[in-house]
Amino acid sequence: MIRSAVVEDVPFIHAMIRELAEYEKVPHEARATPEQLREALFGERPAAFAHIAQTEDGEAVGFSVWFLNFSTWRGVHGIYLEDLYVRPDARGGGYGKALLAELARICVERGYERLEWAVLKWNAPTIAFYEALGARPQDEWSVYRLTDEPLKRLGAPRGPARD
Repeated sequence: MIRSAVVEDVPFIHAMIRELAEYEKVPHEARATPEQLREALFGERPAAFAHIAQTEDGEAVGFSVWFLNFSTWRGVHGIYLEDLYVRPDARGGGYGKALLAELARICVERGYERLEWAVLKWNAPTIAFYEALGARPQDEWSVYRLTDEPLKRLGAPRGPARD
């Protein structure tokens, strides 16, 4: 039901990312190209990893994309789940749980101590699904993000560093 993605899955993963962006009501933010995904997942130095959920007939119905993070407090890696998506007509079939279980298995096998992800606050069905698995929100933390012009402005070359 769950397998590691292969390079031939890139078009499917790209389509799933587009579907996820539509579901999350931000299709304009999903700008990754198949070429970028191919390089990130299967290039010389992969920056991310992916799994595919498929039916017994081999039809791909969902995916996860994840990467390693690191906890300075625990001193070990963890997994950050960037995306998890199951097509609406396949929901309730255990695919989402199976994708998460595979990542949890990888964590346990490799000694990673955290599996983390973000969920939109309005996505009540997904929140209920995650909480039913035992996941808990980290309410004391807020996620911050720099993108586009603010990122470019902060990262622009400056003069000599000052103390």
